[in-house]
Amino acid sequence: MSRFIIVAAAVALLPAAASAQDAVIVVTATGAPQMSVETGQAITVIDRTLIETRQTQAISDLLSTTPGVTVSRNGGIGQPTAVRIRGAEGDQTLVLIDGVRANDPSVTGGGFDFGNLLAGNIDRIEVLRGPNSVPWGSQALGGVVNIVTARPTEGFGAALDAEYGYFNSKKLTARIHGGSGAVRASLGGGYFDDDSISAYKFGTERDGYRQYAANGRVEIDLSDVINIDLRGNYADSRVNFDGYPPPFYTFADTTGYGTTKQAFGYAGINAALFGGALKNRLAFTISDTNRASFDTVTAIPSLFKGRSERFEYQGDGTVATWLRAVFGVEHETSRFNDGTSTVSSGVTSGYAQLIAKPFDALTLTSGIRVDDHRTYGTKTTFSANAAWRVTTTTIVRASYGEGFKAPTLYQLYSFYGNKALNPETAQSFDLGIEQSLIGGAFKFGITAFHRDTSNQIDFTSSVARPFGFYDNIDRVRAEGIETFIELHPSRTLDFNANYTLTDAKNRASNTDLLRRPRHSINANLDWSPLDRVHIGGGIQTVSNSVDSDYQTFNPTRLDGYTLVGLRASVTLGRRFELYGRIENLTDAKYEMVSGYGTAGRNAHVGVRVTL
Repeated sequence: MSRFIIVAAAVALLPAAASAQDAVIVVTATGAPQMSVETGQAITVIDRTLIETRQTQAISDLLSTTPGVTVSRNGGIGQPTAVRIRGAEGDQTLVLIDGVRANDPSVTGGGFDFGNLLAGNIDRIEVLRGPNSVPWGSQALGGVVNIVTARPTEGFGAALDAEYGYFNSKKLTARIHGGSGAVRASLGGGYFDDDSISAYKFGTERDGYRQYAANGRVEIDLSDVINIDLRGNYADSRVNFDGYPPPFYTFADTTGYGTTKQAFGYAGINAALFGGALKNRLAFTISDTNRASFDTVTAIPSLFKGRSERFEYQGDGTVATWLRAVFGVEHETSRFNDGTSTVSSGVTSGYAQLIAKPFDALTLTSGIRVDDHRTYGTKTTFSANAAWRVTTTTIVRASYGEGFKAPTLYQLYSFYGNKALNPETAQSFDLGIEQSLIGGAFKFGITAFHRDTSNQIDFTSSVARPFGFYDNIDRVRAEGIETFIELHPSRTLDFNANYTLTDAKNRASNTDLLRRPRHSINANLDWSPLDRVHIGGGIQTVSNSVDSDYQTFNPTRLDGYTLVGLRASVTLGRRFELYGRIENLTDAKYEMVSGYGTAGRNAHVGVRVTL
């Protein structure tokens, strides 16, 4: 691993051309708005334009094309989906939706199922790679995915997006926004229905997916310095699944299905004091997930409810012209119900971060967080990072981060629970360089990363507990490199590509972690030969990985695969756009999870209307 760091450091000394780096505001680095050129952490930003250009349905498909991210899905769209960042577990990814922690405390590892996250009315996504527990607390062990819907704006506007495609796929989303004076609002809704494919790779019946969704944001200015911020998101989803029915208990088609109802709410008040030198935010958030699983259409459902309520205060103050402080206190209560019993847990936290600019080209950030967990007592985490703008076109980034993740209520108190579990912890560092050339027409970057995780929780068994239980049995190490290039040779042509090498192993057994491809490559080319015509394509290549066989549960190999897609759109007037795409153009046969099917070649067409 050290050779990658030496290479990255050497590249940082290369001469640079004269062009300014992109100035993008991010919030996942410190929990408060910050220019991307001032953070030493690795962050990818995906905006609404890119979401529409790629014609994305499932956000996980778009995330899988970003550096350091791999995705596995148990079948077609809507099936359980895990997003892993730099080789971490899927449930070690913290997900925020409009400022609300969306991870479900009622699932096994307290993770977030990306299967129910559709593009809908999402306006922006930030992906932070690496532990970042100082501003975000427990669960940010692998990284953070921050989902943001559109903010309200002055004036009236509306948009409609309708699509139809293979597998009788239907999508309809609508958005309206408006405001005048002190009040602004944005509202959205969506419907999605897809007959899909069989979840079981040899199955014959389709396991379809359906979702209704709604979101809204309201901002009210009480004065020039005080405003109220209200946000809400709701999704009602249903998916059919396959399983292991009696009497043979082998993987097969079933009539089972599951429903998920998710509600996320945010209510906050913001106040800027001392001429804006001290910004204050006081908020209450709630995350509520209700899941039901039916083995057959007439079966009594298995019910699971997860709920988190959080009170938080954050201050963002200018201490001096070169020094900024971001600090806060939080209290979170989580509850889990499995249909028969309810258990809860709570944590009270405080954190402080200093952002210093000893001179314009260098930004240093350091932070500390103290969590007082009701079960595990006090836990302290640290972080530090630096961004050095060597020239106007060269940035060197370095970061060190710590993370911890308390055992979930399911891992502690379910039938398979273990009350003696310890929290998972991680330490990570990375070093990278970003370089811009030819007036910004050519950009490239490389980042080397290393993370050690201790006390990782896994499922095991013993003579005393033959049906299995959770225990701290894994010590994990993940390291590798992430690279990207961007080419903009003309106003009408754009090309970008990235490559990630990930070596993720269980240090105790020296075995590869499941579903972590060692190599992944993504490339996209977009061309606008005419002002109103856009043509594009993408290719994704993923190498071999290991998995647990769906029948024997012994180690097995998942072969690598390559997916090719084409897309096009044409604008008609100022308000209409027709678009279409072909997915899996070569009809590749592949598995993301052993025993589960994937979609072959398919096509979709749609129309966007803007008012």
